[in-house]
Amino acid sequence: MNKNKSSLKRYFLLLLVLLTIYSSWSLFVSENFALHSDSGTEIRFEIEDNSTLENIIIILKNKGRISHVWSFEFMAKIKRYDNNIQSGIVTLSGDYTNNELINQLRNPSRKIINLQIPENVRLIENMITILEDSIGFKKGELKSYLDTSSFLSDNNLIIETLPSLFIPNTYQIYDNISVSSFLKRIKNEYNVFWNKERILLCNDLGISKIEVSILASIVEQEQDKKIDERPKIARLYLNRLNNPSLFPYLQADPTVKFANKDFGIKQLLNKHTRIDNPYNTYKNKGLPPGPICIPSIHAIDAVLNASQHNFYFMCAGSNGDGYHEFTSTNSQHNKKKVAYKKYQGLK
Repeated sequence: MNKNKSSLKRYFLLLLVLLTIYSSWSLFVSENFALHSDSGTEIRFEIEDNSTLENIIIILKNKGRISHVWSFEFMAKIKRYDNNIQSGIVTLSGDYTNNELINQLRNPSRKIINLQIPENVRLIENMITILEDSIGFKKGELKSYLDTSSFLSDNNLIIETLPSLFIPNTYQIYDNISVSSFLKRIKNEYNVFWNKERILLCNDLGISKIEVSILASIVEQEQDKKIDERPKIARLYLNRLNNPSLFPYLQADPTVKFANKDFGIKQLLNKHTRIDNPYNTYKNKGLPPGPICIPSIHAIDAVLNASQHNFYFMCAGSNGDGYHEFTSTNSQHNKKKVAYKKYQGLK
């Protein structure tokens, strides 16, 4: 009886040793992946964003022969590749051990493109088209993602306030980036832009970051030449917003042009200000629902660093220097308007 138990024990230990040797050999020594014989000497394939280890295994099975899936999965866990899969183009040639294969998979090549987020784009649909064309998304892919995903709600945005998320600059991004990864990158850049200093200035104004961008877009459209005047214009509108009893309506002319979708209007008329549109600040109180363009960094900082004064009105100057005339009362403002119209030859 004892002799049989001893023999079984030896057999069990031998089996355990053999299994350990086999497992170690399969994991570290054996060539576990080889190209199909008709694949030539090299294959290239793309690992897409958000790919899982299961997705990688399917690709490997299609592109070649993987002998032991379990050993590949086990090695991927040991090397923590299963939770750190990078997207990009992978090139394989020859046969690979698990270790060699994972080292190759974890360093895909990626083409970098310079993406310019332009300032002063007025319509969000135009901005979406520019991004889709620049990045290489399919037509309508970005808009479809925004409509069907929770990205906007997760970031306390609506389609009207989405332009505030885009900080004009040139960014290096990977080619073939997914829509979700792109928007995540844009949100990260937004968070970097809104550093502690800017947040403190925003809090001092008593308005939100989105409202800063909305106001900055108005300032951008009011003054695109003499940009040193922007902080003064920003304070004028802040003065109106802070005195709703005297100025229940912001009455910002650029918002009326936006509401009419006519950006070439030279002189606002009653037919323009009567339009029933949420962006018409002659009929709707407070700021419009969203930015009327992608504001530049300069315009945003002009709002955050608005100059101090007590002006509530402004009119284009009558000497042709590109600056505005600022006044505190409506009567003063009307005099400036008369002078400007005379200068322009207007009635």
